[in-house]
Amino acid sequence: MSFATTDLSDAHPEAQVCQPVFADFGGRIAFHGPVATLKVFEDNAEVRAMLAEPGEGRVLVVDGGGSDRCALVGGNLGVLGVKNGWAGIVVFGCVRDSSELEQCDLGIKALGLHPRKSEKGLHGAQRDRVLTFANVSFSPGAWLYADQDGIVVSDKAIHTD
Repeated sequence: MSFATTDLSDAHPEAQVCQPVFADFGGRIAFHGPVATLKVFEDNAEVRAMLAEPGEGRVLVVDGGGSDRCALVGGNLGVLGVKNGWAGIVVFGCVRDSSELEQCDLGIKALGLHPRKSEKGLHGAQRDRVLTFANVSFSPGAWLYADQDGIVVSDKAIHTD
C-alpha cells in the first residue's frame, strides 16, 4: 500500500481527513509517523523542548490556537527536528524562516507564515492531550500521514511497509 493520502483515504474511509487549511513549508512534502501532541499559544518554548527530545520518527502536532500573530516554528527548530529524528511537524498556527525550513529534511505543515517570533514565558503548554482542529482529533500515538494532497489521521497505522 502506498503512503499517498489519497490511497489511504480511499482504502480507509474511517480515517479522519483534515480540512485543506495547511500549506507545506518543509523540505519533505510527504511524511508520516505516530503523533505527539502539544498545545501552546504564542509561546514556542515547549515546542523547542519537545523537538530537542528524540523524535523516533514521530510527527509533532502543535495546536497554536490558529494564531496569526507570531510564528511557533522557525529555521532553528526545523534543524533541531531533523537532528533529533522527527518525521514532521504540523502547526495550527504560523511558521517563519521559510527558506531555511524548505532546506530541512522534515515535513512541515502550517497555516501560514509570520516574521515575528513568539514570546517565551508568555503562556503555559500542555503535552500529550487530545487536540482538535481542522475537523480532526489528534490523539497521542495515533498515526498521521501527510503529502501534497493533505493530512489523514488514523487511530492505528494503516500503511504496509
